[in-house]
Amino acid sequence: MTIPETEIHTPAWVHDAVFYQIFPDRFAKSDTIEKPAHLEPWDSDPTDHGYKGGDLVGVIERLDYLVDLGVTALYFNPIFQSAANHRYHTHDYYQVDPLLGGNDAFDRMLAACHDRGLKVVLDGVFNHASRGFFQFNDILENGAASPWLDWFQFYEHPANAYDHSRPPGYRAWVGLHALPAFNTDDPQVREYIMRIGEHWVRKGIDGWRLDVPFEIRTPGFWAEFRQRIRAINPDAYIVGEIWGDAREWLQGDQFDATMNYQFTGAALAFAGRHRVDEASVAGRDYEPYPGIGGHTYRERIDRLIAFYPWPIQLAQLNLLDSHDTSRALSVLGGDVRSLELASLLLFTYPGAPSIYAGSEIGVDGALPSDRWARRTFPWDQPERWNRELHGLTASLIALRKAHPALRTGAYDSIVATDDSYVFLRRSDGTRLLVALNSGDAPETVEVPLGGKLGPVDRATTLCSVGEASETSVGDDLLTLSLPARSGVVLDLTGPA
Repeated sequence: MTIPETEIHTPAWVHDAVFYQIFPDRFAKSDTIEKPAHLEPWDSDPTDHGYKGGDLVGVIERLDYLVDLGVTALYFNPIFQSAANHRYHTHDYYQVDPLLGGNDAFDRMLAACHDRGLKVVLDGVFNHASRGFFQFNDILENGAASPWLDWFQFYEHPANAYDHSRPPGYRAWVGLHALPAFNTDDPQVREYIMRIGEHWVRKGIDGWRLDVPFEIRTPGFWAEFRQRIRAINPDAYIVGEIWGDAREWLQGDQFDATMNYQFTGAALAFAGRHRVDEASVAGRDYEPYPGIGGHTYRERIDRLIAFYPWPIQLAQLNLLDSHDTSRALSVLGGDVRSLELASLLLFTYPGAPSIYAGSEIGVDGALPSDRWARRTFPWDQPERWNRELHGLTASLIALRKAHPALRTGAYDSIVATDDSYVFLRRSDGTRLLVALNSGDAPETVEVPLGGKLGPVDRATTLCSVGEASETSVGDDLLTLSLPARSGVVLDLTGPA
């Protein structure tokens, strides 16, 4: 199905949003929520299976921090009842996990967020459930006699659910015994998932982030999901976890956007250059390694901008890291300046920037084990906070909020060199020029005036990373003297 671009509608609030991704077990823990005894100490190293005890009331207690940072929307990793600290192994889609405070804590948290103007997007894990999911567990108990047999695809009875030396006796996500895949071709399963989506939107959530949605190939499934969700809330946001080319899903009839890992890889590669750590990105399909120069960055970004209709671009969920990647700081070899340059790219790019909780203060952690990317937020360890990085993040958010051109303005690549890249954001007579030199030596870049830049009287610095750049405005050229590993946002003024 092809929908004309003029008829593609993505939620306007997303175009202006700044997201903050929260991994609930690791963000904040409230002393008011009763917990079992066997939790790991909050500040200890994370493990694959241990729980730290973060909860939704802890989120409420930290909302002032998020609002002060400038965040306007929260994306939560799964919150439903599960036997895994990441909660991608869902037991009950209608119950918030008791370790998070249960449904009551969710209701309180959602109301507190909305009172502060914060949107809330939940993680929808609809491709697979868990061994503890009631219908699947019934099949394990009763075999071929179970009335729920058609909800999954079994190869044998009794099914092998726990012996990892042999494949599972059923279709499972990437062959993991713990994650039996739904049979979404079954009408009852399809309806069950649709009703879950509707239930939480009726409860007041503002959208769904869909986990591995490309695995569900049932014809018309995601188009129906969109129709039913939007019938309840026409402004609900639907964003899919698709790491590569997502044009199949981004034509206006299924998802509003994806987690924009193609931007992630390009931004980290350009900002980090030779500092990008190969081992930290092994096995992840977003290509931040090897580092790239300005010409290649321009090519990758121009291709990405051309992929999708503009309303989709404005809704893309742009990020530098997530629970599924190494922390950006670790990918960049621990180099804070590289992360600052990548952040400048993030907050000046079309779409909604997303911060993975803790990355704004320099929390690190690298693959191959996911647990290192899922450290707790060090609330009580101020010595671990990078205050300058936090301040820059807040400043970039404020800059984005102050200038509509950075949120919804047109995007034009202007100049690229081996080390530098210059682009323009423009709307309603406002022209903001962003220039980055990620090389190890200073560079002078000449920007031809006229065309989309128009005439320029002067260039005013709005924000900078690294040493201050110098600008010189001539009749036909804007000359930028960019120090090594620096970036700048310039407001170009002059006749319209």
